Amino acid sequence: MSELSAADVILRPVISEKSIDESGRGKYTFAVHQDANKIQIKAAIEELYKKEKVTVVAVNVLTSKAKEKRRGTKRGRITGRTSSWRKAVVTLAPGQKIEFFEGV
Repeated sequence: MSELSAADVILRPVISEKSIDESGRGKYTFAVHQDANKIQIKAAIEELYKKEKVTVVAVNVLTSKAKEKRRGTKRGRITGRTSSWRKAVVTLAPGQKIEFFEGV
């Protein structure tokens, strides 16, 4: 496997009601690359947010499986699948925060 840069590992922050609620407790959720491991995710977060001087305490990773979607049209039913994706829940040291999530 080739070495991934920090921007390649962290694809985007996940903005949902649950993730915004968890950010108040120091847990931030990101969509990550399928091949990234916890060590790479931790290093990428600390590199991308080094201006805030964040320290990652824990990284939990899970893969959301693809779901089947159906849609009816005039010509019949169309079936398809959503893509599977991977997300990481990153816990920061107490008292630290990422400013990006605070404005949402």
